[in-house]
Amino acid sequence: MQLPYPVVDLTRNLAERWQRNYIEMTDRPRDVEEGLWRRTQEPQNASESGWTGLGDARRRILHYRYRYAKVPRTSETSVLALVEFYLASSVAYPVEELRRHRGQVDQALEHGGWRRTRDGVFALGGLRCSVTAHEVHPQDRRAGRVLPHGYGCLDVVVTSEDYQPPQATVDLPWDVLRGGMRVKERRGNPSVIEDLEPLKAYVPFQIEIGCGPSVEAGIPPLHRLHEIYRVTDRASHRFVLDPQTDTFLPELLGEPETKMVELVEMFRACFLAEPSPGHLALRQLVEAGALVGPVITNNFDGLAARVGLPECYVRRYDQQVPDVPFLPEARALLVVGSHADRRKVQDRARQRGLPVFFVDPEGFREGDAFVPYLVEGAREGDRICRREAGELLTAFAKDIAAGQL
Repeated sequence: MQLPYPVVDLTRNLAERWQRNYIEMTDRPRDVEEGLWRRTQEPQNASESGWTGLGDARRRILHYRYRYAKVPRTSETSVLALVEFYLASSVAYPVEELRRHRGQVDQALEHGGWRRTRDGVFALGGLRCSVTAHEVHPQDRRAGRVLPHGYGCLDVVVTSEDYQPPQATVDLPWDVLRGGMRVKERRGNPSVIEDLEPLKAYVPFQIEIGCGPSVEAGIPPLHRLHEIYRVTDRASHRFVLDPQTDTFLPELLGEPETKMVELVEMFRACFLAEPSPGHLALRQLVEAGALVGPVITNNFDGLAARVGLPECYVRRYDQQVPDVPFLPEARALLVVGSHADRRKVQDRARQRGLPVFFVDPEGFREGDAFVPYLVEGAREGDRICRREAGELLTAFAKDIAAGQL
């Protein structure tokens, strides 16, 4: 398993895209892909975690941070490659389950051909892996957390050779854990509208976009990451919190070349995606003066920026949404394809007296079935248009451009 790991062969146009949209844009580290999940057993999440009583305190933390760069392949060609790898897994299980988990890790290391070095770290090509057991995890001691009797912890950290993560990176998932779990909100009773005709009375407006427009651009939905990292069972919507169903580390350590194809899948898809009709319609709305302010987004694909629109990036693992620049002239907030995680933006808009409009089909296709997926943050007085964003925004932008206000 060698690094740099090639992801995309760069044509001249793609090389220019990398330079323009990933290197020259310095509002955030666009060459980095990062993800973090915390799966815990709590009374509040019993339906997802399987919590039944005080003895249930299983925990699984998974944090990754990958850096990509343009790497020469020949004197005339180059490739976009994964050049820096960091992945940290930490579990807390009852001792028997922990023993089973450790056995799977050891077996995978052997199957994958990892070599134990003198300092106790495992090596495979350009990767290094450390395995550390704890009766009491240092981060639990630091936070004053006490697990039930009979629990133990195991940390597995995989990095690129010679990479030393900053302490802030190491501490990040534990700082997020200390902040408490995300509490679901009760949905209100919004009005359902057929189209965006009522929004014309509130021009100019601001916009918040979720993953809906990205999915329309061909980027996998975020639940694809849940599948790749085995953190949530798609069929049951339950957390993966036991060694029998948690196959992630055996896959990564036992077949790293195979698993790496999946690990870079999301970044590759984002890089290769072209802006959807919905993104192009946003640009038209800005040019018509109907849409003002930056595009408020938790999307890491940068597609709004790629059509020339400024972004206000609000994705935070601690759920503390940063200040959002609501403009004095804005008269409403339009939310497109955003479900649960950024509802604080909507709350702040309501506090300013701005009506909130949603564009969201409130569900998705699974084979031939339509699976409902309601917008969690919708409230009394909000309006929801249950249609796909691309076609609806394109038609709306056309009406605005034609002066049909």
